[in-house]
Amino acid sequence: MSAPATQAQEPASREDRGAPAYDEAWFAARAQAGIQRLKAYDPGHDLVALRRRFGEANLAELGSNENPYGPSPQARAAILDSLHALHRYPDPLGADLKRALAAKHGVDVAQVQLGNGSHELLMQLAQVFAGPGDEVVFSRYGFAVFALATQAAGATMRIVEALPRDAAMPCGHDLDAIAAAIGPATRLVYVANPNNPTGTWFGREAMIAFLDRVPADVLVVMDEAYAEMAEAPDYASALSLLGRYPNLAITRTFSKAYGLAGLRVGYLLAQPGLVQVMDRLRESFNVNGPALAACVAALADEAHLDWACARNAEQRAALAAALQQRGLRVFPSQTNFVLVEFGPRTAQIEAALVERGVILRPMAGYGLADCLRISVGSPDENRRLLAALDQVLT
Repeated sequence: MSAPATQAQEPASREDRGAPAYDEAWFAARAQAGIQRLKAYDPGHDLVALRRRFGEANLAELGSNENPYGPSPQARAAILDSLHALHRYPDPLGADLKRALAAKHGVDVAQVQLGNGSHELLMQLAQVFAGPGDEVVFSRYGFAVFALATQAAGATMRIVEALPRDAAMPCGHDLDAIAAAIGPATRLVYVANPNNPTGTWFGREAMIAFLDRVPADVLVVMDEAYAEMAEAPDYASALSLLGRYPNLAITRTFSKAYGLAGLRVGYLLAQPGLVQVMDRLRESFNVNGPALAACVAALADEAHLDWACARNAEQRAALAAALQQRGLRVFPSQTNFVLVEFGPRTAQIEAALVERGVILRPMAGYGLADCLRISVGSPDENRRLLAALDQVLT
């Protein structure tokens, strides 16, 4: 008679044998120094989970600065027309889109670089032009990616205090202070105009006075993600200054005014030499085929862009006025959002709005814990926001 089978023994785990636990702390300790100090980008809310909870039709998403009117119908058609080629790699050079952008902005094709959103380009600029021992200068309340890019590159952040809240442009960039903060170790300066999350902006004379003070060997990155929406007479893009300042680079995006946030396309305008160096780091095929086709079509439909920006300006003014009538402080804005001061109950107000299916963007991570950023929605979305806000405030 055969002996009874013995139960197989599980091998001892590595932890049982004295090996370390392979948790986040263990891997973080082996990451590069800049990554060890880095915190992941905070999107504000788990929007996918909230859509499932409320249903997309019942959710007012006013936290991500999206264009509620969507992209050009021509862009939608171009996406559909490109689907037959999904088994093919996209154009690795993005040549058609580069030519269209060069023609629109009056620059040479060699001055255009494409990115998987302007986020990728802002990160790459720090990777290429800054590193350990270098400084990167930007303003407090500047776009969150400026800090992420600096830390990921291992460089040192030099954060300049913003203008005070009682200034004409509250919490805006203090360009004189930014210029004064530039030192021998500075390699890169990030400036957003208009700025996210404050919505503030500055004009041509201030820009020229600032750029004149920046040393010629320091690169200035002007992030103009919201430029198409700015209509104030005293706002000016840096596009006309590219030839005057060789150390100037401009980033823009198709995610905002063009309504193509889901495709993730941004672009950089700069000297050809800078683009050539940036191209060494660019991931191959970093912009997909449907996105390339959609952006070319979107650029050609200027009427839709003008219409969407005009609707945004109307609703921005109406929303700001309605919020002010409720006793709230609304910061000036030339974007598709407004920054609103809610006071000490901000966190409770924001949470109560979420429970009503209205999603705004908390600002505590920016150091503005008493404020919320509100995207300018469609008329229906804005009415829903105000109705929910009236319930919460009372």
